[in-house]
Amino acid sequence: MAVTVGGSGLSPIAPGTVGSLATVALLAAAWWGIDATFGHPPTFWTWNALLIGGILFFSTLCVALGPWTAAYFARKDPGSCVLDEAAGICLTALFLPILPSWKQAWVFLAIFAAFRIFDILKPPPAKALEKFPQGWGILLDDLMAAIYANVLCQIVIRMAM
Repeated sequence: MAVTVGGSGLSPIAPGTVGSLATVALLAAAWWGIDATFGHPPTFWTWNALLIGGILFFSTLCVALGPWTAAYFARKDPGSCVLDEAAGICLTALFLPILPSWKQAWVFLAIFAAFRIFDILKPPPAKALEKFPQGWGILLDDLMAAIYANVLCQIVIRMAM
């Protein structure tokens, strides 16, 4: 269940997209849960500490479980393993501006869309990073896509503010 992020990676259609959407939903729930609990959204540093924790958690699981995942699903980078997408979504969200109330929903939408675009296109060197062994190959291409997605989100969201 861990490699499929709660089963989202078992979707018969576009498991990477479903896994990314599930991770964005988890982040949104955490965001609005903090807001509802404390009466204000998380601070910039608290939110980014949570995202860094997510990147480290999902990345560690992806690398550690990579060999098992490849053997179990009989593929080097099985689509059902969406830990890499979860780490990528967290990295895409890192250090983005915090917007008031419902406007934060637009940030989550931008995170999802930008990450999926770059994860599918895999611009250089993302595609080459898939060649790394085992869990590293599963993870690194998504982290590179997330860096591209983060830069795009930084520009678009800051211009729209």
